[in-house]
Parts: sequence; C-alpha cells; structure tokens
Amino acid sequence: MRVELLPDADVHADMDADLHDRLTRRLRRELSEVGVESIRTAPGGPAPEGAKSPDPVTVGALLVAFSASGGVFTSLVGMLQDWLDRQSARHRIVVTVDGDSLELERATAAERRELIGAFIRRHSGG
Repeated sequence: MRVELLPDADVHADMDADLHDRLTRRLRRELSEVGVESIRTAPGGPAPEGAKSPDPVTVGALLVAFSASGGVFTSLVGMLQDWLDRQSARHRIVVTVDGDSLELERATAAERRELIGAFIRRHSGG
C-alpha cells in the first residue's frame, strides 16, 4: 500500500520541504504503532529541472506492508483519518492499493465513513 501526505495546494502551495518531511516522519511514527509489518520511503524520481526542492509527493510518499488479517487495514485507514483530523494545517492523504486510490481530506463524518467503508470492502474482501 502506498500512503502519500500532500499539502493542500490552495493553502500550502509553498510548503517548506523540511516541514513536509517532519510531518511525514510523524505520520510514519504513528503508522508504526498500528501493527504494520514494514514502512519505507517510496522511491522517487529526480526533481524536475529547475525545481528548488523535491516534489512533495516524493518527500511524503511511504510504502506500507501489513498483514491482511486481524483488521489491520481498517485500523490503518482509520488512523490516517484521525491523524488528519489532528493537524492544524490542511493536508490530504492519498492511500493507494493495487492502483485504486482513496483521498482523505477533511470531510463530514458521514462522507468519510461512506468513502472509507467502500474502499475497505474493495480491498479486504468484506
């Protein structure tokens, strides 16, 4: 599973790469507490010519491996939403499994439940 932390383009178009890296490390630390098997930084390509800093997708992309048993996937997606809710700045998290992506932002509780539930059902056989 790929997890990407992205700043909201409208609010943080000029987000400092160091701040983004710190947020990604915090997210990684919390992911490690959910019972995943491994977390590693996703490989990124070279920065575009003339770029002053790495692409935020490259900076904030993590690859997460976990066991399909025991509800880890459901806990993982819920933890990502909780993490977003605690952030003072606007961010998005994009979770990708087998090419299917779920973008988590600040949405109503009902909208989140519906989106997350459908995504989990597609990828957990339930």
